[in-house]
Amino acid sequence: MAEQRKLKILISLLYYYPHRTGLTIHVQSIAEELARRGHEVTVLTARYHPSLPRDEVVHNGVRVIRLWAPIHISRGMIMPAFPLAAYLAMRQADIVSIHTPMLETALMAILAKLAGVNIVATHHGDLVLPDKPFNRFIRDIMFIMYRFMAKHAAQLIGYSQDYAENSYYLRPFLNKTTIIYPPIFMPQPRRERAQALRAQWQVGDGPVIGYAGRFVEEKRPDLAIKSLAVVNQHFPNAKLVFAGEYDIPYENTWQKHQDLVAQYRQQLHFIGLLTDPQDMADFFAACDVIVLPSDTECFALVQVEAMLCGTPMVMTDIPGGRVPVQVTGMGKLAKPGDADAIGRALVEVLQNREAYLKPREYIEQCFSFEETVNRYEEVFRRFARKPRTQKGGAS
Repeated sequence: MAEQRKLKILISLLYYYPHRTGLTIHVQSIAEELARRGHEVTVLTARYHPSLPRDEVVHNGVRVIRLWAPIHISRGMIMPAFPLAAYLAMRQADIVSIHTPMLETALMAILAKLAGVNIVATHHGDLVLPDKPFNRFIRDIMFIMYRFMAKHAAQLIGYSQDYAENSYYLRPFLNKTTIIYPPIFMPQPRRERAQALRAQWQVGDGPVIGYAGRFVEEKRPDLAIKSLAVVNQHFPNAKLVFAGEYDIPYENTWQKHQDLVAQYRQQLHFIGLLTDPQDMADFFAACDVIVLPSDTECFALVQVEAMLCGTPMVMTDIPGGRVPVQVTGMGKLAKPGDADAIGRALVEVLQNREAYLKPREYIEQCFSFEETVNRYEEVFRRFARKPRTQKGGAS
């Protein structure tokens, strides 16, 4: 059997390593594994911080081109050199992978048409911003540009059928949407380090409840704190530990909830952003349960990451976000927007924790990293530019 050719894959997104969100980790994991398999992978992204290198670099086998981004609009950025850089890179690529929401989606579709290459777009969640007039304008414009791109894309990729059917971005294009679970890998936690962290946070014999994510409106950290009112009736020494950025520049959720933070201050601990996967594994293993009370989630990779470290979840019963708990049974779902329901779910898991534990091997089987990359590779091959013919007609 002839060896399949290696592809030239162009990936475009706003934020890439060392930025740490579920989206960037997703893209980095796919990119580096495809590069390890011998494909030529290039990432075109924004130089979102002055400390990042001006010129292209190679990181873990992936060529990274960062473009000057002098103008920031909410979470988005304007890159003056992007149109020319993207077109030139597309001319060399066999397939283009973009990641939405992204300001340049419509432009990417036009450039790909001119360059004669197909686009595969992975959708990482409908754009959600605080409900303000300017943010509503941004949201509407982003959707118009996305819709233009989606009509011309060769294929769209969604995290789950549940989310795709409930996404106003993906629902109109279900006939060209492929479902692929996100790539998830977590190192084994260091048990001694996890125990040391637990001893540092724990009050008496009280449970340690973890929250992994940004302190932003859509993730509803306020509900995690308010749920302590119910948890305290059963576990008065409970501690809620936040891992993630909390004073976010583009919204005022942290400032908005300072009275609530002050009310429960003795039970809260903020450790900030953890950028090392090993540190995240130790954090998850130090907690009795992880709570994610979001109003909206495409999937929430932290759920599976926590499960791989032996820690069950309490997640809100929302499209996409509920999938990991439904698939594995390693946690409990709670009514969205209801702090008391979230508190009751936490109590249930804490009181019957053994019933919600699953072996790491089982979680790895449910959400196989290798299977995810295999499926991305299959999609990219299916829609890749045909090999250019050599003189004499040989391919």
